Amino acid sequence: MEAKIITPTVTIFDNNGNIDIEGNKLLIQHLIDNGVNGAVPLGSSGEFTALSMDEKKKLIKLYVDEYKGQLELIPGTSSLNVEECIELSNYAISLGVKGVLILPPFYYGISQEEAFHYYDVLAQKIDGNIYIYNFTARTGFDMNAETTFNLAKKHKNIKGMKDSTANLTHTKEVILKAKEIRDDFEVYSGFDDHFVPNVIAGGSGCIAAISNFEPKLWSEWVEAINNGNFEEVKAIGNIIDRLMPLYSVEKNFSHIFKKFLIDDGLKINDYTIFPFEELSEQNYEFAKKLRNKVMDGR
Repeated sequence: MEAKIITPTVTIFDNNGNIDIEGNKLLIQHLIDNGVNGAVPLGSSGEFTALSMDEKKKLIKLYVDEYKGQLELIPGTSSLNVEECIELSNYAISLGVKGVLILPPFYYGISQEEAFHYYDVLAQKIDGNIYIYNFTARTGFDMNAETTFNLAKKHKNIKGMKDSTANLTHTKEVILKAKEIRDDFEVYSGFDDHFVPNVIAGGSGCIAAISNFEPKLWSEWVEAINNGNFEEVKAIGNIIDRLMPLYSVEKNFSHIFKKFLIDDGLKINDYTIFPFEELSEQNYEFAKKLRNKVMDGR
């Protein structure tokens, strides 16, 4: 199984906060032209928490109608309302996406047993592939390897995981445990700089947001590791390492990433959801200088 980069896409809005169809088309075509393997609309980078059911369906339909067959599509369908999650998931599946990415319930806190029960029910009610979204920093819950193994063993449509954790050992444990029974189980890291250890451990690559504004760099990295060009793997890995602080400049980093896309010539709006509309000039200039310094030295 070759490694992949799947982009958790930012969502492009107009000045009034509505989904900008043409702006999103420009972004998606930019990603395709620069060689990414797939896209996850409505993930954390896509500001899904602020969108209505109708808006989410509209965006998923855009991706499928325009780009199915050019990208592997795994839209996020998370919701604290489980019936909404199931409805949106089955809507996306009916359009022909590869699968859906779903967070565990958050806010109240859950146990491993409750997480198993949650995905067990979803797997029976969703008519397609489910990718578990493990993002401890946002949910307060960490899906362990044993729970993942038990779900993968019981349900063929529990297809994989996006593991957004700083703990690489956790990701490796999930990969090794799941592979005991499922060669087709896909584990993606959510942090760009975990790409190489993920692939070495037998994972599928990354669902990582730097690929929004550096898709060519990312696709070259994937090509290098798939071709065994380890000097290039190391060189690009060093660049990615130095870009990682960009995530910490703003709580909602998608605002800066949209500004980078505008800097690169995309005719899009940088509107970001409430209450993150304002981006300080100081933070933006810091991020811009960091990016330029890293990329100019390539």
